Amino acid sequence: MEAPMYERLAKIAKVSEQDFNLAEAALLIAMDEYPALDVEAYLRRLDEMASGVQRMLPAQAGLEDTLVTLNQYLFVDQGFSGDTENFDDPRNSFLNEVLDRKRGIPITLSIIYMEVGRRLGLPLMGVSFPGHFLVKFSTREGEVVLDPFSGGSLMSKEDLEEMLEETYGAADTVNAPLERLLNTAGKKEILVRMLRNLKGTYLRRERFDKALTVVDRILLLEPDQPDEIRDRGRIYEHLECFRAALENYQSYLMLRPGASDAPDAHRRIAELKQIVSNLN
Repeated sequence: MEAPMYERLAKIAKVSEQDFNLAEAALLIAMDEYPALDVEAYLRRLDEMASGVQRMLPAQAGLEDTLVTLNQYLFVDQGFSGDTENFDDPRNSFLNEVLDRKRGIPITLSIIYMEVGRRLGLPLMGVSFPGHFLVKFSTREGEVVLDPFSGGSLMSKEDLEEMLEETYGAADTVNAPLERLLNTAGKKEILVRMLRNLKGTYLRRERFDKALTVVDRILLLEPDQPDEIRDRGRIYEHLECFRAALENYQSYLMLRPGASDAPDAHRRIAELKQIVSNLN
């Protein structure tokens, strides 16, 4: 199952933003955990959900009517909600699990929200907001920000500032460039953020084998990401794959020689060289 999935994801990673199938890519990533996953069946489920919303819409429904109906369908009728009890559960980062369990974290619920909305013609876009992924759309009056984790609720400027304060603290929030933080996130960027969430979940559980696979997926989507190459070195150390760890630390310093943690990387390289030489 690995090769076809990998090749399919690699192919998607190379297409344009317009042609990038976000839901398909997220489901392909889930195949690392669920090798028998039927990607097409879950894509059809998203189609069916959009059809369910469509049947509820009044004739000649406008943008506002469609959004209200989408929220009613997803968060009331279907019962999707944010997983506040087990937020760090790895299942919350797999789109198939979120569709099955109807529980998720902000980014996976946002993917479902955007994907169903896209099928309804809604111009929804992702927002990689600090600490909490959001969705937005543009109107003549400006941008409207929504939070699928909270049932698609509208986010006021005060709500966003409060969210920033929870992430950064009150002192740093004062000068936070709110408009820039609401920039549209590309689909590949969304996937990478989802994967980084999953990587953190696995690392906190010390599931280094699974974290390694996640980092490999990140680097498939965005090669030569220095931080991910460094983190892969750390993971290889935990897995006692010392030669691979050494190579990754060396690659990290080639890409970012002036990094603030370069002294630590140099120290790790020296220690790993000693370990590797003792293995020969």
